[in-house]
Parts: sequence; structure tokens; C-alpha cells
Amino acid sequence: MKTNPDVKEITTKLGIKIKKIELYEIAFTHRSYLNEAKKEIRAHNERLEFLGDAVLELIISEYLYTKHPDHPEGDLTSFRSAIVKAPSLAKFAKDFGFGEYLRMSKGEEITGGRTKDYLLANTFESFLGALYIDLGYKECQKFIYKHLVPELENIIANRLDVDQKSKFQEMAQSLFKLTPEYKLLKEEGPDHEKIFTMAVFLGEKQYGIGKGPSKQKAEEEAALNSLKMLREDKSVITS
Repeated sequence: MKTNPDVKEITTKLGIKIKKIELYEIAFTHRSYLNEAKKEIRAHNERLEFLGDAVLELIISEYLYTKHPDHPEGDLTSFRSAIVKAPSLAKFAKDFGFGEYLRMSKGEEITGGRTKDYLLANTFESFLGALYIDLGYKECQKFIYKHLVPELENIIANRLDVDQKSKFQEMAQSLFKLTPEYKLLKEEGPDHEKIFTMAVFLGEKQYGIGKGPSKQKAEEEAALNSLKMLREDKSVITS
């Protein structure tokens, strides 16, 4: 892990030609870092996070309004919520390696701060806020269209915005008159980085398996995989 991360590395990896490096340094500074840093470091990323959140919502809203004219307001709101929620943004931040460049206190790092979803999601938004101030709306739009819109379209195509457990329960009760039961198969890892493996059963038959940082997340993935199994079994759907 880098002890003095150069945030210009991450912008270079993302293909962004920045102008004001100090904005991105602030974007990657958690408030806890100020307690241990030198006196000249006085800014943390929460104000940029506030701005980036607004920029993200506007760009996603504009995209949905323009590209999906046949969907009503309720659907558009649901699609937007699914892509801008903390776990989604945290996943993008992890894919970009943002955690490696975060400046935080030793205490925060010891407790797994570099992998916490809410910290990574906040950093994603603060990064976007810095990008907006530095290079403007069009560059933010270009960045979001490149990195987030493909996943957004996947959410829309597969209606991943809808709770997967509810969808599977409705289908299971409709087809089999059974209520899904979720069982813990395994949990592993240290306390601050637990990974749970859950399976869903209909009666005695096991369907999908899912993994996640919480039982709830693992259950959602198990339900999603179960839905895929049912949809692929045309004999069940058409019977």
C-alpha cells in the first residue's frame, strides 16, 4: 500500500488530463487524515462529495430522460437509485483502485477503511466533484457515460433495480406455491472483511448461491442467480 500516494497516477490510469492536482488531493483526503497530517493540510473531501453527488444525479437523470423516453418517472427514479447507491459507487471505486490512494488516519486504515463501501462511495463522489470544478460538466459526462452507463443499461435490461428477493419469492409462489428459505453455507475472513455464502431453497431443492459482505447482500445475489436458473428452465416457465 502506498504511504504517500500520488493521486495523479489514478487520473492518468483513467485517461484524464487534469489541470489542478490539488483538487484531486482533497478528493482523496478523508477527514480523519487531518488529525494526523501536517498543519498545512486543512481540507478534506466532504464538500467535494456534496458537489459530486449533485453532478452525478444530474448526468444520470439527463441520460435516462433522453435515452429512455418510454419509461415513466417511477422507473427512471428506480434506475437512477440503483446506479447511484453506495454499493454501486463503491464497486466502481474498487475497480478503479481508489482505496489505494485514500489518505486517512492510521486508525481508520486499521479498521479496513480502504475497503469500506461508504468511504469508497464518498470518494467516488468527491472525485467527480473535483473533476467538475477542474474540467467541467462535459468531462464529467464523458467519464460517467464511459464507466457507469454500461452498468446502468444492464440494470435497466434485467430490472436489477427491483429487489431480487421479492421477485424470486413472487415467481416461486406463482410456479410452485413455495416460499424461499435462505441458509448460510459459509462465512469466512476477518471480522471487518467477512464474506458470507448463502443458498436459497424451495422445499428440499437448492437453487442459487450468493456471496457478499453481509448476509443480506449474499441473499440478494442468491435470489438473482435463482431467477436466472428459473428463466433458463423453459419447461418450468411454460408449464
